[in-house]
Amino acid sequence: MSDARDAGDADGFRAAPFLSAIAIGTAGGAVFAWLGLPLPWMLGAMTSTTVAAMAGIPLSMPSWLRGGCVTVLGVMLGASFTPAVVAQMAEWWITIAALFGWALASGGLGWAYFARVARFDRVTAFFSASPGGLNEMTLVGAQLGGDERTISLVHATRVFITVFAIPFWFRFHDALAAPAAGRGHVDLLSVGLEDYAILAACAAVGTIVAAKLRMPAATVIGPMFLSAAVHLAGVTESAPPTLVIFAAQVVIGSTLGCRFVGFSPMAAGRTIAHACVVGSMMIAVTVATSLALSRVADVSVPSILLGFAPGGLAEMSLVAIALAADAAFVATHHIVRIVIVVLCAPLLFRYLARGR
Repeated sequence: MSDARDAGDADGFRAAPFLSAIAIGTAGGAVFAWLGLPLPWMLGAMTSTTVAAMAGIPLSMPSWLRGGCVTVLGVMLGASFTPAVVAQMAEWWITIAALFGWALASGGLGWAYFARVARFDRVTAFFSASPGGLNEMTLVGAQLGGDERTISLVHATRVFITVFAIPFWFRFHDALAAPAAGRGHVDLLSVGLEDYAILAACAAVGTIVAAKLRMPAATVIGPMFLSAAVHLAGVTESAPPTLVIFAAQVVIGSTLGCRFVGFSPMAAGRTIAHACVVGSMMIAVTVATSLALSRVADVSVPSILLGFAPGGLAEMSLVAIALAADAAFVATHHIVRIVIVVLCAPLLFRYLARGR
């Protein structure tokens, strides 16, 4: 198990590194918020903890805490599935089908680069380039003989630059500007105790059921589906309070930064540089795909771009919520992407290996 994964998803609890991560992440979020930067609490926490991790400061974020915060995000995403959105989902088949081509194009380009330019071994190159979940691709790649540390670092870097670059792109590029206004502020006291109980049940029960069914990204998918059902049935109209969402952003951003613990800029510089190149290539493919699909699908370019962006499900869903984009569309497409890659990547690799 690599140091980066241990740091970001530590099963044990170490008080001092944990408190350091929370304090540094919160301070980074506050600075980004003071500067008026986009998605400040996640991007600020992500940036400050990454710098601290690269500087050798001991940081740790327990996996159960990130999982708990991700369930909050799942519940909030579920509230985005209104009857109007559900009625519109049948029209998403064009963009969902295009995910297969996008995954092959972006993953193929990344594989060729890692194999021919970066000179990774073929297992490490393949699973470093596969645009799936960080944990899933690292685990499968390691089982097949790849370099676990390299795969983990490449995916962490890809998610970092994607999550960091796209909100700034929307902020400063008028041609692809998303709506500036975010969701309305929800106070802690504006949600009743009964609604809190319902939302908490969606988070807990949804996660347990999804885990039992062995769904990928169970902490997001389970609560999202159950929350969507509850909101569509009219059981509640409440969403998690804004302060809770900000806290979740700090934890999720700090977790990504903690993944760089154990990697010094000098030792990991070459791998990070190659990962930045491939991540930029994937973003370029995503932009081109979004512009092309917007001509044939009745979906805005910002929504397609966020739905196809090679970032993490939790992170890109938070970006969609912050930019007031179609969060249900974005989350659905990232779930489909993860399922496609997790199911198909090992099979495709074995097929190509036999051909070789």
